[in-house]
Amino acid sequence: MSSYSIEIDGAAADEFTIDVAILGPAQAPALVSSSGVHGVEGFLGSAIQLAQLQKLRGQVVDDVRWVFIHAVNPFGFSQIRRFNELNVDLNRNFLPDVCQHAGASAGYVRLNNFLNPQTPPSRFEPFLVKAIWNIARYGMGSLKQSIAQGQYEYPRGIFYGGSAPSQAVQVINQHSAEWIGPAKQVLHVDFHSGLGAFGDYKLLLAELMGTDKCKWYERVFGRDFVEATQESAGTAYRASGPMGEWLQDRFSDVDYRFVTAEFGTYHPVRVLASIRAENRAHHFSLDTSQAFCNAKRELMECFCPADQTWRRRVVASGLEILSQGVSGLSGTTEPIARNDAALFDSVQTPRLR
Repeated sequence: MSSYSIEIDGAAADEFTIDVAILGPAQAPALVSSSGVHGVEGFLGSAIQLAQLQKLRGQVVDDVRWVFIHAVNPFGFSQIRRFNELNVDLNRNFLPDVCQHAGASAGYVRLNNFLNPQTPPSRFEPFLVKAIWNIARYGMGSLKQSIAQGQYEYPRGIFYGGSAPSQAVQVINQHSAEWIGPAKQVLHVDFHSGLGAFGDYKLLLAELMGTDKCKWYERVFGRDFVEATQESAGTAYRASGPMGEWLQDRFSDVDYRFVTAEFGTYHPVRVLASIRAENRAHHFSLDTSQAFCNAKRELMECFCPADQTWRRRVVASGLEILSQGVSGLSGTTEPIARNDAALFDSVQTPRLR
């Protein structure tokens, strides 16, 4: 295993690290999994990675090169934040040109005062009323896109993409080639949570639906589980600076397939409220205050619910996604036939704190 330190003022050199474990032969197709791009979402991803490592223990791995990238945003993971040490949303930070780190959409600018109040969070603020009014005025799809696509204008605001490549982006840029080795076929599964129905998942693609590549994803994972991010009525939104498209461009000479495995939790209004409140608490509350503790607790619940059925279900689903990925890389994909009840009952879920 290799560890790559993220330097943060006042922290020990090895306190915040991106950890990478690799199993299997260099020449084999590579199955990459990553967790914690969005900090607090790393609890889900790392639990799935740990469960997969437990499955592989004692086995001879000769058909695939397993690459586990753990805690892409170790600061956010440790501090119960979605963003990194500079308040950067890493999945808006993978841009090919530093000149693109500028500006914000007109919709975000219009909503900035609502999204990023310069005060600590308050239990008595009518957030829900304001959110419903904005949804009624602009529409849920348009509002979601305006807010979450990424912005480069407000450094203390939510979904801030940064002013330059982050340390995490630099680590991945410098070392990803050695991680995947000479493999000419790569499937990368990036684990996330917070969007979609409670306990369900979608595999979000950069590719357009109907293309040959998209048909491969549908064949491997099942048509009902695959969705293009360009679909405005779907689970996700179109983001600027996502890791997947950056990696596909970085390895344009490789058959690099990428899916964002997005597991649902609560209604998007509640999830947005938790991101907004935690960001306010981070910037404007004492870390000993009740408002700060409440904001952290709610953010954790929105991205890693305490419900044990949800936790067992998502880990089981994550393992199934990886198993399907192995079959897809080996060309032995069988028709999708899921038995979720049996699958969930068979999983020993790692502890999610």
